[in-house]
Amino acid sequence: MSAATGSTRTESAPLANPGAAARLRVKLLLLEPELRDATHHMWRAEGLLPRYRTYLSTMHTVIRASVPLMELALDRARVRAASGDPLAAPLAAYLEEHIQEEEGHDAWLLEDLRAAGGAPEDALGALPSPLVASLVGAQYYWIEHHHPVSLLGYIAVLEGYAPAPGLTGRIAELTGLSAAALRTVREHSALDSEHLDELYALLDRLPLGRGPEAAVAVSALHSLDALTRLFVRLGRSAPAPSLRGAGPVPPMGVTP
Repeated sequence: MSAATGSTRTESAPLANPGAAARLRVKLLLLEPELRDATHHMWRAEGLLPRYRTYLSTMHTVIRASVPLMELALDRARVRAASGDPLAAPLAAYLEEHIQEEEGHDAWLLEDLRAAGGAPEDALGALPSPLVASLVGAQYYWIEHHHPVSLLGYIAVLEGYAPAPGLTGRIAELTGLSAAALRTVREHSALDSEHLDELYALLDRLPLGRGPEAAVAVSALHSLDALTRLFVRLGRSAPAPSLRGAGPVPPMGVTP
């Protein structure tokens, strides 16, 4: 699960009788121009190396929450399955598998950061940005106080706006970094496309009524908007040392 783009990955071809997945893709298209502008500016050549380090630190604050979020949603789905919720059992089965697929990806970011000349402490010690808290924290709220199916909208965005295939080569060319500093971008450009297909297939299998489908859409639109704002902040920020304790928090951005 990741997000970085270089170009957007969601596919826009509307179907004659669109299912839930196609309807979600159409909704996300409304926000894609802003995301494209933000990522184009973020990955510009000027000052890319220090900005890439800041990006890795920021994305760690996002991605380290992925498995805990899914574990919470899985727990709540199992409770709902026991009381007959028709969405809960297939949702739980999907989450069980996806948790295994996503385990350890936060460690990749720390390894990339170290190989890029940064310090893992910059990701581990700094207070995460309020923008990160908005992106991730909304999911905790909706899982606990509405329905765990909402998390599928968040996953659709992080998987659907993964690094473009050429982004790894561009970063390497402009920064001189070795492959050891680019694992997250490289791996997610391949993995997330497959994961997105699995998610969209699940959305079309689930017996989503209007309410649950709306919950997934609201979650996805919020996530894409929050992700865009993170990229905008990262793209216009100068690199800053991690700050611990009182005072301003370093600007944050989002992951490949």
